[in-house]
Amino acid sequence: MHSTIAVSANTQSFIDREEQFGAHNYHPLPVVLKRGEGVFMWDVDDKCYYDFLSGYSAVNQGHCHPKIVKALIEQAQQLTLTSRAFHNNLLGEYEEYITRYFGYDKVLPMNTGVEAVETAIKLARRWGYTVKGIEENKAMIIVCAHNFHGRTSTVISFSTDPSSYTKFGPYMPGFKVIPYNDLEALQEALEDKNVCGFLVEPIQGEAGVVVPDEGYLTTAKQYCEAANVLFIGDEIQTGLCRTGKMLACDHENVRPDILILGKALSGGTIPVSAVLADDEIMMTIKPGEHGSTYGGNPLACAVAMASLQVLKDENMAENAERLGKLLRDELKALNSPYISLVRGKGLLNAIVIKHSNPEAAWDLCMEMKENGLLAKPTHGDKIRLAPPLVITEEQIHECVSIIEKSLKVLG
Repeated sequence: MHSTIAVSANTQSFIDREEQFGAHNYHPLPVVLKRGEGVFMWDVDDKCYYDFLSGYSAVNQGHCHPKIVKALIEQAQQLTLTSRAFHNNLLGEYEEYITRYFGYDKVLPMNTGVEAVETAIKLARRWGYTVKGIEENKAMIIVCAHNFHGRTSTVISFSTDPSSYTKFGPYMPGFKVIPYNDLEALQEALEDKNVCGFLVEPIQGEAGVVVPDEGYLTTAKQYCEAANVLFIGDEIQTGLCRTGKMLACDHENVRPDILILGKALSGGTIPVSAVLADDEIMMTIKPGEHGSTYGGNPLACAVAMASLQVLKDENMAENAERLGKLLRDELKALNSPYISLVRGKGLLNAIVIKHSNPEAAWDLCMEMKENGLLAKPTHGDKIRLAPPLVITEEQIHECVSIIEKSLKVLG
């Protein structure tokens, strides 16, 4: 059983309403939030918390960043949606901005992260048939065990997490699962001439912030090039300064053939995602063959440009690099018998909890909530620690003190 901590009648009333009228497809901590600013969130009882999840890295720039909100409001008062049946005055500007920002020929704008993953899969397959010359309906994409690329019916078809795929079949064919961080397995899988792409997270986020060996991405990209296979980098959670570089692939100077972005592309305001690639790949899709009603809407274009500009203007990659190291060092220095491992890059980190109680990670998150810090377990014994990138050194010290104090609940 999960531990229970008493909540106010006010908080409980909000939770009860969700329980009654909403689908039960999430199991959130019992906290009801109403306001956010920077690294902080406030609940309906006006209690303040540090946010150590950042909307799964969607709020890298901090909650309600004034420049992003300003862009959102100003554009919302002008024009929000045209659909792609017509041109709008911001789409070309945004497309030029983001392609030059990341160094690609073209962008295909979408909304949610998993839509961008689906787009990348379609692009890779189309390229496989029209450029590589794979026989129709034979294209294969290599993916990694313990991946998380979303929850559509295609994407769960290559998940190894039973909670994602059980009783949701039949499943989409065309994927081969290999172990993550295993170059031999990749090399072997690439021998299949029908492989068109290798879809990979530079750091596996949902799996518990699993960082591959140094050189894994570089060598994987070299193997893909040698086999004439597209390297598809899912940087939805790891990208946009979260790991201490603009992209996690930048740590090894790897340029994905297809780059997938989402989450912090809007600073946590609206769903905005993007797929970037060069002409040889992107131009294989012709008018009418892929699209989205909201993809590339003027509101998203304005917000995404502001969100990307803030990342550079405020040196968020450098902040993530420096303070991420401080956070890991301080957590290790606690020498807690209940923390078996501290790992991560930049401000994408996780601790692995060691305890006889299988609910220990949940109990610790509940105690941290009581002490003013919000985080969430993933896969039972792991807790992601990923605050907004605007956090300060002083705040890191304070948050580690909260974690240290909270660990006593496990004693």
